[in-house]
Amino acid sequence: MVTAARELAEAERWNAVTTRRLAAEIEYSQPVRYSHFKGKDAIMTAVAVEGCAELATELAAARRAVTEGPGTSGPRAAGVRELLAAVGEAYTAFARRRPAQYDAMFTHVVGLPFATAEAPAALWEAFDELARAVEPIAAEGDEPGLLTETYRASLHGLVTLMRSGRLPEETHGRRLTLLTGRFAVRTD
Repeated sequence: MVTAARELAEAERWNAVTTRRLAAEIEYSQPVRYSHFKGKDAIMTAVAVEGCAELATELAAARRAVTEGPGTSGPRAAGVRELLAAVGEAYTAFARRRPAQYDAMFTHVVGLPFATAEAPAALWEAFDELARAVEPIAAEGDEPGLLTETYRASLHGLVTLMRSGRLPEETHGRRLTLLTGRFAVRTD
């Protein structure tokens, strides 16, 4: 059901996802659907949690590609900017490839407790992957969590403005390079 909701939202946006339409799409009766999810908000919440797990996997893969590199037999010394850039590109690529899922994760109001002990593990896993790229640039006295939140907010702003047509897509790479360079001034 979560996959069907995400696919419908990706094809037609979230306002097309209704409990009645979703039940018809997956050939569930309304009572069966309600036994799994109490309504659209619960479905969006499940899509958001699933999206965070997928984002964490993609961020980890980007980090490993930089720190392990192709054809190496073990870890390599990656530059901090290189790591931050790879993770930033993975984040923005995910948002561009899965706009409806990204919206459920970070734009629409869903019933998830972000940045609290009650947050689902998938939310923390995605955040922790960003933190692994950001922590090496923290100066003495910086709070790594706040620094990571600021980097994520910057990426989110770029994604949101680009998707709404307020920033041109063709200069995204240059903006990401600029963000990485300014954000990681004390590196390599």
